[in-house]
Amino acid sequence: MFLRIGLTALCAALSMSASARDISLTETVTTQSINSVAISDDGQVAAFTRVSPRTPYVDDDGGSFVELFVVRGENEPVPFISDKQGVSDVSIHGHFIYFTSKRDGDDHTSIYRISLDGGEAQKVFEHENGISSYALSADGRYLAFTARAAADKTEKKLAKKGFKAEVYEEENEFTHAWFVDLSAESQIAAQLTDDRQVFSVAFRPDQEQLLLRTAPTPLVDDSYMSSKYELVSFAGVQESSFATVGKLGKAEFSPDGRYLAVIGAADYNDPATGRLYVFDLQNDNSVRDVLPDYPGHVQDIDWRNNDELIYLGHVGTESEVHAITMQWLETRPLLEPGNAIVVDIEAAPGQTGVYARAHRAEHPTELFRLEMQSMIRLTNSNPWLSEITMPTQETVTYEARDGLDLQGILVYPTDYQEGTRYPLITVVHGGPEAHYSNGWLDRYSSPVKHAAQQGYALFFPNYRGSTGRGVEFSKLGQNDYAGKEFDDIVDGKNFLVERGIADGDRAGITGGSYGGFASAWGATAQTEHWAASVMFVGISDNISKFGTTDIAKEMHAVHARSYPWEKWQWYLERSPIYHAEKARTPILIMHGKEDTRVHPSQSMELYRYLKTHGNVPVRLVLYPGEGHGNRRVAAQLDYSMRLMRWMDSFLKQGATEAPAHELPHAEHID
Repeated sequence: MFLRIGLTALCAALSMSASARDISLTETVTTQSINSVAISDDGQVAAFTRVSPRTPYVDDDGGSFVELFVVRGENEPVPFISDKQGVSDVSIHGHFIYFTSKRDGDDHTSIYRISLDGGEAQKVFEHENGISSYALSADGRYLAFTARAAADKTEKKLAKKGFKAEVYEEENEFTHAWFVDLSAESQIAAQLTDDRQVFSVAFRPDQEQLLLRTAPTPLVDDSYMSSKYELVSFAGVQESSFATVGKLGKAEFSPDGRYLAVIGAADYNDPATGRLYVFDLQNDNSVRDVLPDYPGHVQDIDWRNNDELIYLGHVGTESEVHAITMQWLETRPLLEPGNAIVVDIEAAPGQTGVYARAHRAEHPTELFRLEMQSMIRLTNSNPWLSEITMPTQETVTYEARDGLDLQGILVYPTDYQEGTRYPLITVVHGGPEAHYSNGWLDRYSSPVKHAAQQGYALFFPNYRGSTGRGVEFSKLGQNDYAGKEFDDIVDGKNFLVERGIADGDRAGITGGSYGGFASAWGATAQTEHWAASVMFVGISDNISKFGTTDIAKEMHAVHARSYPWEKWQWYLERSPIYHAEKARTPILIMHGKEDTRVHPSQSMELYRYLKTHGNVPVRLVLYPGEGHGNRRVAAQLDYSMRLMRWMDSFLKQGATEAPAHELPHAEHID
């Protein structure tokens, strides 16, 4: 195997300051980050929301707090709403910041606004049910929003009498589009749709039309594979639609309403959105693929003027921001790769500056302004991170056993010394239509800084089927469950062993969802390669997985490309349970009890097979109230602690039995 490495790793000790310290798992799961931004028409003011996780052992269980801030120019951000009642869907119109929230006395989520000068938030509109999303016309007169119809009160009465039967997938309620004239004396919402699911609404500039993204049913599968954009009048009459296939992403009108830019898929079997299409509404909705053969995936778009579209692309493990003109399709860079990992962008028509949320290896997502190919940082949500010892992190490239070029992110132990081999934790992303970028990788399920400080090397492979390298690469794993895609992960581990960085006898694997599938496969079919495994919300039986998931249509179209009944034995042999008797890798299995994407029975099946065989330590941990990933900080901290204890036991301590199942949570409760 031909091997190469991106950059020469520097000893982390050289960059450590005298005051540097380790990061705790509690700090890992409570870092703050910027999760949305909206900008004023003149581009001088940005309103953003900051996510503040609850404090473990102190706060009661619940979701994170979301607060509203405003920043003008490069001044210090000013807090506007920090009352813990929640803020979402922020936008700026004229002199006001609009947002949705459920505040004191509200029965449902309503629309509020607050002056850019500050003051008290005022309710703009409330509905008979919670408002999911909204849009305002340019002059602020009209409001469009999405919401369900009022709940049937009869159902509650029947439930009290014991009539609680649930009809699977037939009782889903549509989310409708609604329209309101805010200038009218009586602000009554008119329902515009009733026969399809509506995901979003937007006003077409200078026209009495709304853009809706719809699907034939409220099912998740249809939101993935069967949605479309359509134009309707203010009365709800469909006037045109846009020809797309497969998955759909964001859509944005040019300021004059002539063009509609859409992030879509190359075809029905494309695993992810990432192609950029522009429809010309003045030319019968003719469409152009404006970035044919783009070697990455387009992540976000916004217009800077009527003829210039800004797009954010992820290419490999980096990101880039470019402008493209509609007349000649000429592109020019606004931000070259290597500066940061940009996650989304906001531009104001006629203004030069572009706002961006971005992260780096040393900090989570923050707010920046892009000017003259440079980044001006506007927020610092975690100033204490300057005290933390930062390990060296870099992109590495290697060659798979069949010659395919692959990439991944390598994080060195903070005390790395060349020539010393270290225990390795390989973290596999889900999807598989996703990818790792060379930025902030710390999560509750991958506590990078903490693990590096405990003497681990960490590897984040972008195996075949990952995004970020174009459509062709993202399709390489189709019709090959657990085949070459998971061999790529082993090849990455062997690459680090041959480089003298990783200890091949002390290598662990972990991941969630499809990464959990890889972790289960590593512990069974590839057990000789891994000394420990932690599987999260993962797949163990591809036959029963198809029958219990909420995305069967998507699985067939962009992953399996076949149905189980077409080749039962193949599906069985590509399932970890089929190889359970081989397993000699200790495996910790964790799963949210309310998961509909990968049913908890997937974890229960593998646990029971391994427990019955009795050849290897196995443990199953379920999280009540959590779905396809842990959202609440207590569950996240518990997960991190169990992950690290399992890896420590089998990769560092040479244990032959599972560690104690109890964790010392009670010690921290008064």
